Amino acid sequence: MFKKFFPLLLLLSLVIACGKKSDGVNKFSDTEIKKIYDYKDKRLSDSLYRYFSQEDSTYRKEAVLAFGSIQDSAALHHIGKLLFNEPSTSVRKAAAFAIGQTPSKESERILLGAIMKEKNNVVLNELLEAYGKRTVKWELIQPTLLKDTNGNEGLSLSIYRAGLNGKTDTTANRIASILLSENLNESVRLIAAHYFARGAKDLGIYTKSISQSALNDRSAEVRMAAASALRKAKDPAVVKTLKEIIDSERDFRVKVNALYALRSFPIENTKSILYAALYNNNPNVGIAASEVIKAVATKDNWIELSNLTGRIENWRIKANLFEAAIKVSDNKSLIEEVKQSINQSINPYAQASLISSLQNSISAFDFIQEKLSADTAVVRTSAASALANLHQQKDFNQSLKAKYAEVCKEEMLKQKVDAAVIGILAEPLADSLNNYRSTVKDFSFLAEGAKKLSLPKDNEALQPVEKAIAYFERRKAKPVVNEFNHPIDWDFIKNIKNNQEAIVKTTKGNVRIQLLTDEAPGSVANFVKLAQSNYFDGKPFHRVVPNFVIQGGCNRGDGWGSEDYSIRSEFTTRKYKTGSVGMASAGKDTEGTQWFITHSPTPHLDGRYTIFAEVVEGMDLVHRIEVGDVITDVEIAKSK
Repeated sequence: MFKKFFPLLLLLSLVIACGKKSDGVNKFSDTEIKKIYDYKDKRLSDSLYRYFSQEDSTYRKEAVLAFGSIQDSAALHHIGKLLFNEPSTSVRKAAAFAIGQTPSKESERILLGAIMKEKNNVVLNELLEAYGKRTVKWELIQPTLLKDTNGNEGLSLSIYRAGLNGKTDTTANRIASILLSENLNESVRLIAAHYFARGAKDLGIYTKSISQSALNDRSAEVRMAAASALRKAKDPAVVKTLKEIIDSERDFRVKVNALYALRSFPIENTKSILYAALYNNNPNVGIAASEVIKAVATKDNWIELSNLTGRIENWRIKANLFEAAIKVSDNKSLIEEVKQSINQSINPYAQASLISSLQNSISAFDFIQEKLSADTAVVRTSAASALANLHQQKDFNQSLKAKYAEVCKEEMLKQKVDAAVIGILAEPLADSLNNYRSTVKDFSFLAEGAKKLSLPKDNEALQPVEKAIAYFERRKAKPVVNEFNHPIDWDFIKNIKNNQEAIVKTTKGNVRIQLLTDEAPGSVANFVKLAQSNYFDGKPFHRVVPNFVIQGGCNRGDGWGSEDYSIRSEFTTRKYKTGSVGMASAGKDTEGTQWFITHSPTPHLDGRYTIFAEVVEGMDLVHRIEVGDVITDVEIAKSK
């Protein structure tokens, strides 16, 4: 019997093989998958629907997953039908993700129905997380899941996502406290801790158990999230717990989060801890301590803070201490010392930080304004930000508003504008609380400034300028959207293997990353092309946030730089963990040349920023990178 049908089976297998190439270095040797990703890149929803009925579940999965990036509410009906009728678990999981990514009232209804029906735990986890993203009020109590460890990850993610949107209450707190217990998986405990850190409104009766997690959990990543949550504690006794963490913890990231948690307590109870941390051998710890001091200092502290500035060598810490002292004293001699330090410094990043330290001193207005003409972009943007932030001072009166408006006009009417500067300066003009309509009668200079900006390069600057124009015209601002302008180069992609490695060489050492070609082909192609053209060579890491990210790839060195193109966002179910490499953006589909590496898990970035690579070697180096450290080369590694 088998012999009789063997020729027919052989012919059928050959037909399937011919329609589907599998001998390439990545999955895009399959022409149908390439088409699916091309339709996703072009945001062509209608072209993807036909794959929903394809016999091959791989195509159905890839097509529905594309809508996690497209986020087309008109597609929800089609995706919902697939979610309820699809036999493949991988396709149902992709459909759940896509619906969770799509803002619509319909999303919650579809997800609730699917949760009641779904039997597979992998899909159920995805549905629960998606529901958390889209619910208007988290009311999904599934006590049976607490007994089933396979469902607890989805439950923790569901609560976390809803908490980020302010849609949870004390019921969610109770469930999260159970999920934080030591007998559950690390992934579950981690998200539960992040829920308390970012989602819960307060800790309530769970302060003690969260404190124990911050001190004793076997995972450093859980400890750091729990430590961060303690900033919401009302109990002054928590300061003692945070001090214990800072004194005994080996992982600097946990120390950093514990220091940030001290921001919630009066400085008279914390200053000895904070001052000691300034001298920690890890600069991230000292920077975190100085940022907390900047936030909580009082008039009683200004003299001791000004004295500390003379003992500190790290310029970021020094600038933060200057800012803290000036904020509470506005001491003229201290301001003059800062001005002198700015003029003497040859480090543009140090100059920029010191300029920022003057953002609470109205008397420094003219000095700051002069720095708008500096030779270095990072100094100019820092000056613009400092001027804009002066609006927070209660003495920023009508006369100063008129002066500020003249500065804005002067900058926007220049023959060659600095896009970042005019974007930053426009922000206070757009804020109705500043009431610039009573100060500025002729706002035509805003339109003149806008004419000198162009998309997609100046998207981030155009957004606040357009908002300011809309404010004066008494209308709602129109969204600033990049039109599709940079299709994926599929001929280029076909030569980049999945999991291709690249070596980011810096002045401090090397970091090896693995590129996720199969998941983010447009981002990977963009990165590889830039690397091969030596684009990144000599560019600094312009942004380092302790226990968050290091960021580079900016052609201005201040975070406002871009080129005359943008690429599409490529969102997947992959999560941000320690060493994830993501594309920086000014909103969906605005990515370009800037990218970042995470110091630790950052689940609030999931599904919002493209992950295109992961660190496979050199995380210790990532943790040591400081602002101003330089990328010397990005080498695309040879195949092993």
